[in-house]
Amino acid sequence: MDPTLKTNTTAALKDGIAGFSPQLRTAAKYIVDHPSDFGLDSIRETARKAQVSTYTFVNLAKILGFASFEAFRSPYRHALVSQASAQADPEWLRAAAGSTDFGGVHADAARNTLSIVTHSLERQQAETLNAIADMLIGARNVYLTAVRSSYAVAYYLHYVGRMALPTMQLIPRHHNSAIDDLNTATEGDVLIAITVTPYSRETIEACAFAKKKGVKLLLITDSEVVSPDLAPEHTLVASVLSTHNFGCFSGMMAVVELLLAFLMKGGGDPARDRIASYEKLRIENNAYWVAQKKH
Repeated sequence: MDPTLKTNTTAALKDGIAGFSPQLRTAAKYIVDHPSDFGLDSIRETARKAQVSTYTFVNLAKILGFASFEAFRSPYRHALVSQASAQADPEWLRAAAGSTDFGGVHADAARNTLSIVTHSLERQQAETLNAIADMLIGARNVYLTAVRSSYAVAYYLHYVGRMALPTMQLIPRHHNSAIDDLNTATEGDVLIAITVTPYSRETIEACAFAKKKGVKLLLITDSEVVSPDLAPEHTLVASVLSTHNFGCFSGMMAVVELLLAFLMKGGGDPARDRIASYEKLRIENNAYWVAQKKH
């Protein structure tokens, strides 16, 4: 089977999703977000997970030119089988699983973290990260926005990133809305928006507002399809699958660390000089705790 068929099908889903009906859009987004599950599951299980009817997937297959659902799913299954098999659990993880009554919780959470970090990193491309770094370094202003749990990731990206990229601004400021702070944004500026399912209304509206003003958009999120109406210049996708009720951000933090590494590299000597000046300033102002010698 042609290994490019899965890639071409996914691209067709992303290109056509804006024109699909709501049900077809939900089905297409599910496939883009969960290609491995789509390759493994039956049509009934796929429909149950996506929360649409089986007919929706049959109809989507026909729209994309496949004779049946099985033909539609086949390239995803083939790609899944041809890829590397899952790595065996390390010894420490197997030991943790049987150590106490909570050993299973420990092992499941650790296994999940290792998995999502790996999957989040392996889907990133150096050429894309380099293009993103160039876009950010060349921007007049770089705005960064997120709310709720995603704000923690944005705060860290800003805290470290501004040393390499002094044009970076974390918004909203002073209890405004992000749109307030984007009011003076123009072409030549970039907005970085971080959001995961369920997507923040404030963040999506800020993205739409920025795009109308000609601002370039970088999304850091959990899906290549967030809103059909948005057309980001770049999207960095990280898995946030979790063993508990909230998303696990280990994979997203790993992707942010990759972006920071490219920004530091692209920033060159000026970035390194700024980092050194921050460190010197902190030392001079006793920012770090030092244990007192006992007399």
